[in-house]
Amino acid sequence: MATSSSGASSGSSMLRSSSSSEDFQPILDERKRKRMLSNRESARRSRMRKQKHLDDLMAQVSDLTNHNNQILTSINVTTQLYSNVEAENLVLRAQMTELSNRLQSLNEIIHFINSSNGVLQNDTNCDQPAYCHPHHQLNDDSLMNPWNFSTTNQPFMPSADMMMY
Repeated sequence: MATSSSGASSGSSMLRSSSSSEDFQPILDERKRKRMLSNRESARRSRMRKQKHLDDLMAQVSDLTNHNNQILTSINVTTQLYSNVEAENLVLRAQMTELSNRLQSLNEIIHFINSSNGVLQNDTNCDQPAYCHPHHQLNDDSLMNPWNFSTTNQPFMPSADMMMY
């Protein structure tokens, strides 16, 4: 009898455990369903965050591209202005060299006129002793003669203002 009672008791405990697992199955299924829904919602939020992050990065790329284009345009304009200033500086340097050469020539001419114009003579054709020269005499109309440099025999000195024009 012990065998039958132990066999019956083991069979009834099995029935109880299978019936209790059947009772918990809907609860387990409900938990599994809630977990799946929660996971789906979490995955959806994660995809939305990733998409928002991607959209933000794309907007940032667009802004940086526009900013780079503005900088490149600014660099190109500045480079063009620099080239124009360099070309103008070359012209001004050439003009300065030409004017310096002219100034030196004029100073040499003045020096030559000063050295050859100051000969003191007593000529019989001159009424009074004076500086006599075939084309130049120091008298009242000496200022009317354009070749008379006796009063303006000063070297030309360039000023800084003169080079700016």
